[in-house]
Amino acid sequence: MERSEETINAMLRTSYTESGISEPVFRLGEEVLSTLKERFDRIDRIAEINQLKVLSAMRKNRVSEGHFQATTGYGYNDLGRDTLESVYADTFHTEDALVRMQITCGTHALNLALSANLRPGDHLLSPVGSPYDTLEEVIGIRESEGSLAEYGVTYSQVELTPEGAFDYDAIRAAIRPETKMATIQRSCGYSSRKTFSPAEIGELIAFLKSVKPDIICMVDNCYGEFTDTVEPSDFGADMIVGSLIKNPGGGLAPAGGYICGTHACVERVAKRLTSPGLGREVGANLGINPAFYQGFFLAPTVTASAEKGAIFAAAMYEKLGFRVHPAAAADRFDIIQSVELGSAEALKAFCLGIQAAAPVDSYLTPEPWDMPGYDDPVIMAAGAFVSGSSIELSADGPLRPPYAVFFQGGITWQHAKFGILMSVQKLVDAGAAVVVR
Repeated sequence: MERSEETINAMLRTSYTESGISEPVFRLGEEVLSTLKERFDRIDRIAEINQLKVLSAMRKNRVSEGHFQATTGYGYNDLGRDTLESVYADTFHTEDALVRMQITCGTHALNLALSANLRPGDHLLSPVGSPYDTLEEVIGIRESEGSLAEYGVTYSQVELTPEGAFDYDAIRAAIRPETKMATIQRSCGYSSRKTFSPAEIGELIAFLKSVKPDIICMVDNCYGEFTDTVEPSDFGADMIVGSLIKNPGGGLAPAGGYICGTHACVERVAKRLTSPGLGREVGANLGINPAFYQGFFLAPTVTASAEKGAIFAAAMYEKLGFRVHPAAAADRFDIIQSVELGSAEALKAFCLGIQAAAPVDSYLTPEPWDMPGYDDPVIMAAGAFVSGSSIELSADGPLRPPYAVFFQGGITWQHAKFGILMSVQKLVDAGAAVVVR
């Protein structure tokens, strides 16, 4: 017998109560959710466009069951691997792509793109202020063995204006004859600045190339893929770089990273990843191809779920009086949502809620630790099927004022919603938030 809408709603409320969400927190969530229908409908339309984009690339490249076969050893003539790279290149509208399980993470992918295309005496410029924390040691901002600085690559950065815009006059002045590359971080990272849209990045790239036509523009695309109908590669980026345990892996890729861009840039990266003389010809897939293909196929809808979760989080915490970035009503070009919680205790409570909502390791208590590559202790919450996957429900933040937490992920919207409700519940339980209903 078909259940009435009233019966289903009652069952939903009971399910949340039995899962640890109090009636006041549940009602606040439903109230907030009722205001987001138009935003969510738009996200679904963008996901549909991107789904068709990925599907078109797979059909064009005649993806078949044979492309899922495992290869071992050197990996010579790995047709599945090579076809997947063509699918990425066609999806992101680039000349070439390198998509490999041997790329361990987003920082590794970025390091490969930088070190492969920079030489001693070259100058690297960041026109968007400080890079993400883990790149500081790659570049040599923080002293580290094997950094670009040790190999004679110089670095400078231009801060954004107080309004968060590109400082074009300062950027022009910072470009030198030896400036070889500009690194542009799309997402905010552990900062309060805005995430840049592909179109905004395109304006910056056009300016950089008007000043120095041969400059290589690399975009750290982590967390941004498929949140818009276009990518930075549609606006002149020479390379876009990311991790497969974020958006493009769709929650299925167990490891890996990608670099999409010009043929010359990608070829240099392939030789840095493996060896001069070998390049992209080696690198067995070890049976991982089905997860890579299916994850990429699912990526547009998985990213949409994560984006809905981020918007829901922003709206919930705005309602509770916390400062959030970006605002719930703001245009969004990545899946990250930050909330300034004001204290270490509140930050820990938020992460405890996300951990408690996880399908894996929900019983664990997150604790801050000195995570490699970071300058401050970091607390992380993630009960993921793929360790460290930030397209899965996760949250993290450095223990430093203003004690901002960075929430992202949610393979399904329903899981993201539950995670946010549980984070609010833990703050309420800790006395760090008040919900009156």
